[in-house]
Amino acid sequence: MLFNFRRKEVPWEVVDSKAIEPVSNYYEEDKDLDIVSVGEADTCGKYLFHVEQLNDAADLRNAVVFARQQLLQEVGKKGFNVLLSESWNLTIYRRGKRHRVEVEYNGRPARIIGDLPALRPPPFMQVLQDSL
Repeated sequence: MLFNFRRKEVPWEVVDSKAIEPVSNYYEEDKDLDIVSVGEADTCGKYLFHVEQLNDAADLRNAVVFARQQLLQEVGKKGFNVLLSESWNLTIYRRGKRHRVEVEYNGRPARIIGDLPALRPPPFMQVLQDSL
């Protein structure tokens, strides 16, 4: 009788997690915006980064910025060009010496005509300073 022994893989351990609730991107000083259409629901993108070693919080900030850029590209395919509100969740996993960073980025897409306002950084990036 043959037994097929499976090698037990060590699970990924959650090291840290940060979550930012939805935040509006445009305020009273931006009242000159011509919003043509708004998405019916928030759009969500989940992005996974495999990292051999996390050096500093800049790696985490870069992951969040990249996730936002990818989400903007996705909503751009549907005819939208801005996110009216944004939120994100970042989770850091570790298995041995390897790390995995998961970023879930959410936003309410909209289409603005005319000049687009300057792109602000993702909300509350300072939260990542004390993550490592």
